[in-house]
Amino acid sequence: MKTYQVGYLVGSLARGSINRLLAKALTRLAPAGLELVEIPIRDLPLYSYDYDADYPPVARAFKQAIAEVDGVLFVTPEYNRSIPGALKNAIDWASRPWGKNSFARKPSGIIGTSPGSIGTAVAQQQLRGVLCFCNSPLMNTMEAYIQFSPGLISEDGTVNNDSTAEFLGNYMKELHLFVERVLTVHPREG
Repeated sequence: MKTYQVGYLVGSLARGSINRLLAKALTRLAPAGLELVEIPIRDLPLYSYDYDADYPPVARAFKQAIAEVDGVLFVTPEYNRSIPGALKNAIDWASRPWGKNSFARKPSGIIGTSPGSIGTAVAQQQLRGVLCFCNSPLMNTMEAYIQFSPGLISEDGTVNNDSTAEFLGNYMKELHLFVERVLTVHPREG
């Protein structure tokens, strides 16, 4: 059985981010054959096309980290009914310069949590539009908008609600199948 490595980007820069906690839970719930690794975005400067001729080392390392994984999972909060600026900045770095888009034909998924009842639905919809432009095949068979409440996820990544744990486990199984299906039918090298 092949193991697929999926890099995850947490859209929040906050140290106490509930989306970082969600990512930790997803890492624990990943099925055999799917390994999650974080691709940090915190140290990226603001993108400008002035950098296109000579990317700074942190941006080159970021693009290389995306190149090394089989898929990408975006774990994002919702800021003012949109995706966080830090996440959009990271996507801009990865998708530039023109013709060197790190997301092209790279399978991806989106998930997020928020204390609000719509659980990042608007931000996820906007992120889908951005990733569609980046030619990243998106997992659409299962969407996940998680309403966060205190104690839902422990600091070690344990999900303390059985139905939420089951849902997130199923989400990770679907992500695994999606990455495998995309890379089997449409390998990136081709």
